[in-house]
Amino acid sequence: MKRKQLKFVVGSVVIILTLSYLAYSGFQESKSYYQTVSELYASKEAAYSRRLKVAGDVVPGSIVREGKTIKFVISQESQTLPVVYVGTAAPPDTFVDRAQAVVEGKYGHDGVFIANNMQAKCASKYEKESAAGVKKGGEDY
Repeated sequence: MKRKQLKFVVGSVVIILTLSYLAYSGFQESKSYYQTVSELYASKEAAYSRRLKVAGDVVPGSIVREGKTIKFVISQESQTLPVVYVGTAAPPDTFVDRAQAVVEGKYGHDGVFIANNMQAKCASKYEKESAAGVKKGGEDY
């Protein structure tokens, strides 16, 4: 193999390995575990070391907006979890008291969940439609 070809092969291998490493590390960082509030508390120390998605109902009267951050509490059964949303996107329109929320982020040692992504749906809207007999997409309730 000529010297020029060897440089090209070595350079190509370095680039491919670098891109593979970046793709793998990006995938590992973006992957998150979906849990309920009670499952989060049951996982103890493991919860601090990874990204999580936690679901629960927004506790009525707990939403406090402070500039770009939003503090609120989600609950499941009798367990509650304080959340601070610091994401760049505006909260969804359905983010209100008693809405079902799914937050994504990290659980801190201080017991506060720092979320950088949030989804919410207003459960009361879907309950009203179900009670009225509304069916979407041919699904049976």
